[in-house]
Amino acid sequence: MSLHIRPAIAEDAALILRFITDLAIYEKAEHEVKTDAAGIEASLFGPESSTHALICEHDGQPIGYAVYFFNYSTWLGKHGLYLEDLYVSPEKRGVGAGKALLRHLAQLAVAKGCGRFEWAVLDWNQPAIDFYQSFGARPQDEWTTYRLTGQALLDFAQG
Repeated sequence: MSLHIRPAIAEDAALILRFITDLAIYEKAEHEVKTDAAGIEASLFGPESSTHALICEHDGQPIGYAVYFFNYSTWLGKHGLYLEDLYVSPEKRGVGAGKALLRHLAQLAVAKGCGRFEWAVLDWNQPAIDFYQSFGARPQDEWTTYRLTGQALLDFAQG
């Protein structure tokens, strides 16, 4: 078994979109994917992007990805690493790709002096919850995430 993690490049946009769509299907939210490969390429790899992606390959074949960015903790006075997406193809789960991607990101966070490595998980996704807790990650139950999107975002922004 050979796992290899590499930074994603613009030519990976269609592959990343496929993984995004597969993840959205798993999360029962395929209808929420509103982008295309050109949108991924522009937003993830464009000159103004502050987001990064990794591709995990098994024996030379792409089997998963991670998308992340750096945020900031005012309380710690340090940057943090936020994992937006983590996905491994179902037929390749169990080969260590998810843990390898997470460890790669943890090592990156440590190397960059980050005080935190955070992500969100759907409350019904028990396999993922069990996986994360198996290596010491703990839920932050005291926080509730809020979101403005679509027309509500536009309306609020316009006053």
